[in-house]
Amino acid sequence: MPRTCEPPMKKVRAWVRLPSGKRLDLLNPTPFDWEDKDLALGLARTYRWGGHSAWPLPLSVAQHSLLVLALHRQRFAGVANPVAELHELLHDADEGLLGFDCISVIKPFLGEAYRTLTDRLENAVALRYGLTAWTPGERKAHKRADRIAAASEAVHVVGWTESEVRNTLRIPYEVLAADPLCAIYGGKPWEPWTPAVAAARFLAELEQLLPANHADLGRNSRK
Repeated sequence: MPRTCEPPMKKVRAWVRLPSGKRLDLLNPTPFDWEDKDLALGLARTYRWGGHSAWPLPLSVAQHSLLVLALHRQRFAGVANPVAELHELLHDADEGLLGFDCISVIKPFLGEAYRTLTDRLENAVALRYGLTAWTPGERKAHKRADRIAAASEAVHVVGWTESEVRNTLRIPYEVLAADPLCAIYGGKPWEPWTPAVAAARFLAELEQLLPANHADLGRNSRK
């Protein structure tokens, strides 16, 4: 049988234009593809818990990241470690670049392609901000803070019961009564912030923790 001519493969476009004007290639990201303010805004507009909330606004990943950082600082009070704190603040940074916070139990159903995508974004974040892999001890401490934050958000923000947190979400930690972020920023305990407020607070914390040579990334990206 005669061969048929196959149409040429179209080049896949998987980049997004960011508020700064930069272009982020989601399939092949580099550390120079975004500004810090892009990341802050992306995290502030990406919502946890599928966007569901018992409040008028959903909870952003930016606010969650600041909560995890606050819990880390509470646990290691008196031991300043900007590198570890930066890692805590940026632990979900890939979600802000992707614009998607996947509910944990859904991840296995999305397959290896999704894992590859997030791995590439995580690697670009690590390169940009000088993050190294967690040590076993660091990962254990981080997971504890992250899970305590999740348990507390589930009850105070989304409306789960504490029993559901233990038996359905399988989180073994106690739900916090007091909101650590309320002590820092004021406002109503556990109330989700507006995207503008969340982005501004995240960016301020990020800039405070960044090493002095971080500005070189911005200059290099404009050459």
